[in-house]
Amino acid sequence: MAAARAALRLQRQCLAANPFLFSGHGLRYRKLEVILTTTIDKLGKAGEVVKVAPGHFRNHLMPKMLAVPNLDKFAILIREQRKLYQREEEVAVKQVTEKDDDARLQEERMKQYQTAAKRLDNALLVLRRFISTGNELRTPVTKDEIVSEVARQLNINIHPENLHLQSPLASLGEFELPLRLPQNIPCPEGKLQWTLKVKIRRK
Repeated sequence: MAAARAALRLQRQCLAANPFLFSGHGLRYRKLEVILTTTIDKLGKAGEVVKVAPGHFRNHLMPKMLAVPNLDKFAILIREQRKLYQREEEVAVKQVTEKDDDARLQEERMKQYQTAAKRLDNALLVLRRFISTGNELRTPVTKDEIVSEVARQLNINIHPENLHLQSPLASLGEFELPLRLPQNIPCPEGKLQWTLKVKIRRK
């Protein structure tokens, strides 16, 4: 709002009659010093003082508010206006930077998840347990024990809810346990879900 009011006030003052604007009538060799209100290719950046032909200023730059006469009152207005715009630009840049950082973090996190999921799917977790009779284990293997062994053997931290195990493993053998991973992690080619292979041997 403040920036809009400053721009409107600047435009009104420029449109007011000012001998400076017409001091170059009939003198093609004389150039005027003006302050650019916006960056113009091959002429200068916003806020810079440049010299232009009087006709170019009157017919092109001034009507479009691309430049104002190099007078103290205009210079002060331009400086104040630039301060307002710079604050707005800084906020916009900060917001864009934060969004870019969030997107980058999400992308990196997703790559880490995919790498961990592939390691789990290709790994064979081996546990050794005592048996009681036949192939029956003396103490069944629980979900929490498997999660701890995954962290110890594979150096991957998973949560118990990431592992689908309806009941503890109570016998020797090899088991393929479904993994419950985020849906945005694509399943391995040719498979419907991620799995973890667990092999229980006699101790």
